[in-house]
Amino acid sequence: MASPAKRRKKNDSTAAIVQHRSLDFFFRKQADQQEKTADGRAQDGDATASDHSLLENDQNSLETALTDEELARKLQEEWAKEDDEGFNPQLPSRQAEDSKHKADEGEAKSFVAAAPDPPAPTPEVGPRATGTQKSVLGLQTTASDEDTITLTIPFDQSPLTFDPSRYVSELKGHWQADGGCASYALLTRCFVLINSTQSRIKIVDTLVNCLRTLIEADPESLLPAVWLATNSISPPYISLELGLGGSAISKALKKICGLDNAGLKSLYDKYGDAGDVAFEAKKRQSFTLRKPKPLTIKGAYQTLVKIASSKGHGSVEQKQRLVERLLQDARGPEESRYIVRTLVQHLRIGAVKTTMLIALARAFQLSRPADADFPVRDPADLAKLKKDELATIWAKAEEMVKTCFARRPNYNDLVPGLLEVGVSEELLLRCNLALHIPLRPMLGSITRDLSEMLTKLQGRDFSCEFKYDGQRAQVHCDERGKVSIFSRHLEVMTDKYPDLVALVPEIRGDGVSSFILEGEVVAVDRNSGELKTFQTLTNRAKKDVDIGSIQIDVCLFAFDLMYLNGEPLLDRPFRERRALLRSMFVEKEHHFTWVRSIDATSADSEVVLEFFKAATDIKCEGIMVKVLDNLPNPDLGVAASGEAEGDETSAAAAVTATPVTPRKKGKKSGLNNKKSQIEKEQEKEKGSRRKALLATYEPDKRLDSWLKVKKDYATSADTIDLIPVAGWHGSGRKAKWWSPILLACRNPETGSLEVVTKCISGFTDKFYQANKDKYAEGGDNVLGSRPSYLEYVGPRPDVWFEPQEVWEMAFADITLSPTYTAAIGLVHEDRGLSMRFPRFLKVREDKGIEEASTSEFLANLYRKQEARMKETGPNCQTAHTLTDVVGDENEDEDEDEVLE
Repeated sequence: MASPAKRRKKNDSTAAIVQHRSLDFFFRKQADQQEKTADGRAQDGDATASDHSLLENDQNSLETALTDEELARKLQEEWAKEDDEGFNPQLPSRQAEDSKHKADEGEAKSFVAAAPDPPAPTPEVGPRATGTQKSVLGLQTTASDEDTITLTIPFDQSPLTFDPSRYVSELKGHWQADGGCASYALLTRCFVLINSTQSRIKIVDTLVNCLRTLIEADPESLLPAVWLATNSISPPYISLELGLGGSAISKALKKICGLDNAGLKSLYDKYGDAGDVAFEAKKRQSFTLRKPKPLTIKGAYQTLVKIASSKGHGSVEQKQRLVERLLQDARGPEESRYIVRTLVQHLRIGAVKTTMLIALARAFQLSRPADADFPVRDPADLAKLKKDELATIWAKAEEMVKTCFARRPNYNDLVPGLLEVGVSEELLLRCNLALHIPLRPMLGSITRDLSEMLTKLQGRDFSCEFKYDGQRAQVHCDERGKVSIFSRHLEVMTDKYPDLVALVPEIRGDGVSSFILEGEVVAVDRNSGELKTFQTLTNRAKKDVDIGSIQIDVCLFAFDLMYLNGEPLLDRPFRERRALLRSMFVEKEHHFTWVRSIDATSADSEVVLEFFKAATDIKCEGIMVKVLDNLPNPDLGVAASGEAEGDETSAAAAVTATPVTPRKKGKKSGLNNKKSQIEKEQEKEKGSRRKALLATYEPDKRLDSWLKVKKDYATSADTIDLIPVAGWHGSGRKAKWWSPILLACRNPETGSLEVVTKCISGFTDKFYQANKDKYAEGGDNVLGSRPSYLEYVGPRPDVWFEPQEVWEMAFADITLSPTYTAAIGLVHEDRGLSMRFPRFLKVREDKGIEEASTSEFLANLYRKQEARMKETGPNCQTAHTLTDVVGDENEDEDEDEVLE
């Protein structure tokens, strides 16, 4: 037991204690001690005493023992000599015992902590071994273990000039020693280059070149690389979560990199990002007793799957060992950074779903595996094309790949198909609809009010439907009667709604063998049929619901049919799909029915208005408006051949409601650049309007053939969903709380959060207190410094929040800001957007931070605000009447919709 004096000395905060010491420091200290005691040593002392005599020495005879460095190098020479004479299997275990005994003495404990022995040591090839591979334990310099082969590959070149074949041979030879699989260093190289730029073009090009290299050099590693680059290991409908807490990663970093609690906290307070902490910790690690086993892309992915699959007794320890093994085998600081970011599910390279699909489409236009024979394009020929011609070629391939993924949203299906047949019509057949695999739902465009909706759909027949306040559901049933239910985010909800599963045999008509239908699940009063709120539905259990214990009854309001008796219906117009739905299925009162709807045209303004009021009167969110047929109605005064004219009529109102892709942040100026950008936007608008007026079902697209008008748009102010990220100590009456509070939107392209505004309004004292308790200084929900993924350049807050919740905010208007960077480059080259008079409304408990409003959504609100300011008045009497009832022209996100 330590004496009180020793405890006081150990806890003395004024002592200058070096928390992290390298091996050089330790060896130098021992060397200094030897020099001081040199006079007391025998002139003929044997400097090469055996390790057996070393074990017999007690702590009082340390002065006569070898230093750790001398011992390690002596043993290394002996083993190397024995390698030439013959392998003695007893030596490795003997060396391990001696090293452990010696390391347990004095300050050598930090040396062992920096390089722990793995649970199951892997034999390594000795540096002097010339024959059989043997386990050689010795001093290893971690810097020398980094993969330098990939550091010179210029992934950030244009794909039309980058030639993977120049590097394939060398890479294969380099990988051969590790089993022939592509190294994780290759993917890390790609991540580093992507993280060093904000240019979307550069990001896509870098990803394309990395994928091409894998396609040609190691096709089997392509699928794991795609999963790792998209920061996931499985599709949403397959439950495979890592389930790691921050403590698992902290323990691994401390054990592998020789950190203590204070050292780890110091790094995290300084850098704020777990990956950056791992980078710094690994960079400070000079030596290790175990040479890292090079990580491969396949190996890293398989380890993540093992972590996610580990269940039951002992799973925590097993996950911990796997995490430690990943960090141990990470060669160099950069690999450590991205391994940890992958473990915390925040890779932050901007390779979201859309970016990855674009990169895959382009990569398979230029490269193919050695054993494939599908056609590819010659980069030299593509380089000769004009910019718009090249864009057309890229767009065609990208559209095909996106369509495949929207219908079969699983890289396990898409990537193998690409490797076999490339971007082709056969790929569409392979990735068509399938039962029990959810397709991505079609989305509706937002309209400011009913008058805008009627203007957009001039000359068209459309259906108005109640927009129920519930949860969107996609129901699958096969010939054997197996039922699967998925959410709009493709998550499995079958266990949540066993009553709907049991209902399927009753609603399926005689001629129905299999189907995929879509509807809204709404909480209802089973006796009266009265609709209940979405909040009531959220109180229902989410997993393993016992049908006999259900207390919240639901009704499924069906509105679309996408698959029937083995045949996809996506290409059929909505009128036909709706007719099949209502004729082939059976209603059951208060259990299963159709959404309430009416058919109308732009001439039926009064009828539509009354229907909208009826929807809001029974607690619906508003109405959905859907085009019934692909072609205009000639009886409504718009010729079929003149659809473009009809589109032009609505262009004035639609131009702000259907945002175009703005210029990104960067130094772009000059008349030619502006003209070309305007021309592109106009072409995109024209194409978008033609496409939007089709009545087909378009998975994962937000088109004008589906429009939504919610009662929320009739309020006096727009709302936006933001993430609280920081706060200041209040003053006066609010001195004990956080006020104001800093809020941010998300940028889905870069993975960052962009600060929008500070808020001091709308909070109650009770909320202030709960918020202060949740984000207490020194608590688990606060950060020591600004995280690197948060973009903010204003005055430093007193505390940084861990981003974890979404708040719904109202505001007066949106302004250009010289301080805040949210949406910078989307509406102005040098300024971001902020909000005047923000006011807190409520916590969006139904949303996670990945569902907060985006910078693009904020920019759209600003554009529409500017358009309203330029309007001198309504265009017609219909607009006067409807706007008076509905209110100001506003926009809001759907209950759980997120624009990517």
